[in-house]
Amino acid sequence: MTDLSPTPVLPPDAGGFRAAMRLPATSVTVIAAGTGAARSGLTASAVCSLSDSPPMILACVNQSSPALAVIRETGCFSANFLTDAQAAVAERFAGRTRIYGAERFDEGDWGTLASGAPVLRDALAIFDCALEQEHDSPTHAILVGRVLGILHDDARRSLVYSAGRFAFPAALAP
Repeated sequence: MTDLSPTPVLPPDAGGFRAAMRLPATSVTVIAAGTGAARSGLTASAVCSLSDSPPMILACVNQSSPALAVIRETGCFSANFLTDAQAAVAERFAGRTRIYGAERFDEGDWGTLASGAPVLRDALAIFDCALEQEHDSPTHAILVGRVLGILHDDARRSLVYSAGRFAFPAALAP
């Protein structure tokens, strides 16, 4: 076996870890929960499928996120995978616009499905979830959502995040 690095960095420092993890392209998702003035949400890139039978997803949410308390209180959340036209929504829910709380929902067409969690009606794919399990790590809660409902639009294109930027990979264009 050939050593790929003349100077391996072990163990990695936090900055080096974050820099490396920012490079692979990931989907951009808004996790949302709550109702009315108590709505809360965040932009996440750590959301993925767990099982198709029964349908379940994983979502990782920072322990310090106000949305996590709302998810715990309501027992439900939505995962809204964004389209290439929704970078402004991603920026807003990432906190880059300094807009917080329920005001974040002023951008986009929001509604609800079975759980009552806010869903972005024109997202690429929407997963309406009941909080099935939660596992805590030192910095994040790993949420297991049992999918109650799904909406998707095959005609839209996915927004991705890579190297610190929101983008649409042209090679995936229809």
